[in-house]
Amino acid sequence: MITAKNNGVSKNEMAEIITHLAFYAGWPNAWAAFRVAKDVYSDDENLANPMFGLGEENKAFEKYFTGKSYLKHLAKGVYNATFEPKCRNNWHTHKAKSGGGQILLCVNGEGWYQEENQKAISLTPGEVVTIKPNVKHWHGAKKDSWFSHVAIEVDGKKCENLWLEKVSDEEYDKL
Repeated sequence: MITAKNNGVSKNEMAEIITHLAFYAGWPNAWAAFRVAKDVYSDDENLANPMFGLGEENKAFEKYFTGKSYLKHLAKGVYNATFEPKCRNNWHTHKAKSGGGQILLCVNGEGWYQEENQKAISLTPGEVVTIKPNVKHWHGAKKDSWFSHVAIEVDGKKCENLWLEKVSDEEYDKL
């Protein structure tokens, strides 16, 4: 990857290459390559410009978020989601009759993930969260950091997101 970078392959181009390779080599192998790319391109790090790019402002789902978020479609069922500092989504579930759920691959900045009646978990690049179907949860950025994760929709039957109440400022500020 150092040779690629030295020959003009940008951070965003490398992210696209790794994403495409994931469908041939599998996500575990691609994730290993991504970790190497993070090290190679670390001097280019800009928390507001994550490896996969910022994407478009998330207007379609903004009513389910506190703060601004951005989405970039990477492949079928795979999105890079970026949250500005203090941004988080509402409590929600990934409903499914069978299968389903979501996988989060944390790629940039620092964030939070919390399931109902559980302590919030601090997230940093390289962490993976497997969200089972029908589990009430939320995720988003920490107060002083941008945060990005790749969200992978897990195949299942009759899958849908059920958006619930906002994470209150009082709940969030306790973290």
